[in-house]
Amino acid sequence: MALARAHSVALVGVKGHLIEVEADIAQGLPATILVGLPDTALREARDRIRAAIVNSGEKWPQSKITVGLSPASLPKKGSGFDVAIAIAILAAASALPVSSPAGIMFLAELGLDGCLRPVPGVLPAVVAAMAGGLETVVVAVGNAAEAALVPGVRVITAGSLAEVAMWLRGGPAPAPASPPDQPGAAPAPEPAIGHKDLAEVLGQSEARKAVEICAAGGHNLSLLGPPGAGKTMLAERLPTILPRLEPAAALEVTSIHSVAGTLPDSGGLMTDPPFCAPHHTASKAAIVGGGSGIIRPGAASLAHRGVLFLDEAPEFQRDVLDALRQPLEAGEVVIARSAMCATFPARFTLVLAANPCPCAKSSSGGAGCGCSPATKRRYLGRLSGPLLDRVDVKVQLLPVNRREMLYDQRFIETSAVVAERVAAARERMARRLSGTPWRLNAEIPGAELRRSFAPQPGAVRPLERAMELGQVSARGADKIVRVAWSVADLAGKPRPCADEINVAVSLWLGVSR
Repeated sequence: MALARAHSVALVGVKGHLIEVEADIAQGLPATILVGLPDTALREARDRIRAAIVNSGEKWPQSKITVGLSPASLPKKGSGFDVAIAIAILAAASALPVSSPAGIMFLAELGLDGCLRPVPGVLPAVVAAMAGGLETVVVAVGNAAEAALVPGVRVITAGSLAEVAMWLRGGPAPAPASPPDQPGAAPAPEPAIGHKDLAEVLGQSEARKAVEICAAGGHNLSLLGPPGAGKTMLAERLPTILPRLEPAAALEVTSIHSVAGTLPDSGGLMTDPPFCAPHHTASKAAIVGGGSGIIRPGAASLAHRGVLFLDEAPEFQRDVLDALRQPLEAGEVVIARSAMCATFPARFTLVLAANPCPCAKSSSGGAGCGCSPATKRRYLGRLSGPLLDRVDVKVQLLPVNRREMLYDQRFIETSAVVAERVAAARERMARRLSGTPWRLNAEIPGAELRRSFAPQPGAVRPLERAMELGQVSARGADKIVRVAWSVADLAGKPRPCADEINVAVSLWLGVSR
């Protein structure tokens, strides 16, 4: 009887922690004891692993088996530890060489017949394994492409526990996973939002310009207007003018979707900015993340480096909307539990869309609307002041008439044309922000904005007047300057002047110019 070790990874948020799985076989009544803060799914692994080992043609030790998961203070959840536990038990029972699991990370669920099944969160788990010095990982076939995204790792895919055991005994290795096509090596996949184009939105020239500014600087957007004015169309086409994700951002976004189990079937890096549009009946946990068992990322994190669109925003529960206030400022969601604290990245562009009143018939003249002023205020009052104070650009849309539609059909710009201007503006930002931890105008802290990125002298007078009138808060003043920088970047100007500040103040107040 002996002691053997194997390794796996536990996830807390999107961060992986290397777990040492120890198996000790000692004299005593046959029993299997699992220690190290396992959850219910992990406790049930004892029966799964025993059936898998027996059905794989191996012998189950008729002794007292103690399996320890270290560090013991870290809660372990899920079924991804199955293979590591089975290998450690077989090595402790001398069915495998004791040293054979060294330097290998095992991550897969076991079926009762011994087959290996895929699990979520493989990408961040492999990253953690590489950081811990384990350069070989064993995963199920369904996780092969995802695991191979991490450069420098040797991925071993196996269909069953018997194949893994044969390999550890010195037999032939199962076929290694081939890395998926890298960005640029194959024709670009279609964006997740589908075949949509900004040219399909006729009229609403001011709103289209506001969308372009938000895409350039990463600013939050509020669209207020009657049904059919184009609010949803504008929001859905915002991702079509955003640049592709950089490699580091793509790996981060893919890791989040890996944990959530929402990776696309292609298995490659997610290079398109994500677009998430939850229904207005979504709960707080669905928006910001959480859950009673395993902590899962919410829509705010699934939209990281992309767009979070809340259509019919006043129909959301107010506490759900207000839960977004902290992520909008910090760029991350922190979910605290008694046993752990999970952090998910959540730096997204928020787009709110709302009708002007409950009956949705209100227009520029209010014809046909039977809602009283108090009813309108109560309806829009569901969007709290602190939340709207974090929205940089506010646009009021009016119904589009036929003359505007006919005019725009001749002169409207496609997403490709607008995307070129957005890309050029972001290149200017990248040069200006090089050497700093920020990549977009919307990310620059207020203190640094005032110290190092002040507009031209005298340009802020329109902003000072708005603050004196109580129309703009201190936070709003910083956001207006950030928007002014984005307007200047789109225009190719080195610094914002009074014209850019005027545009930014109008967009903040939601006033047509």
